[in-house]
Amino acid sequence: MDVATLGAVGTIVVGLAAALGAVVGKRGENRASQSGAVLGGYSTLVDNLQEERDKVREDRDQLRAQLAEKDSALAAAYAELAGERAGTAALQRQIADLTNERDELRRRLDELEGRPA
Repeated sequence: MDVATLGAVGTIVVGLAAALGAVVGKRGENRASQSGAVLGGYSTLVDNLQEERDKVREDRDQLRAQLAEKDSALAAAYAELAGERAGTAALQRQIADLTNERDELRRRLDELEGRPA
């Protein structure tokens, strides 16, 4: 083989190697691009999940505050009911005492008027 043939063969081999390198490089670029898209999608998913978790925490805290308010209102209602019951019991005792006194007064009146008991 002469020098010109060797040069031509060398040029062809170098061209094929360059083409092969370009194909491999393009595949790597595609993989990197896909990997970047996956990582970007993963990042977005993580951000969405964190936002959702924060919203759930806010909702939970708000519900706990409402529950505390309702517990307080319920305790106040029970206290008021207990006070009313105590007042009712006192009124019932007063009614019973007044009824007994009235009955005693009628009995005494009947004795004074000479009516049998």
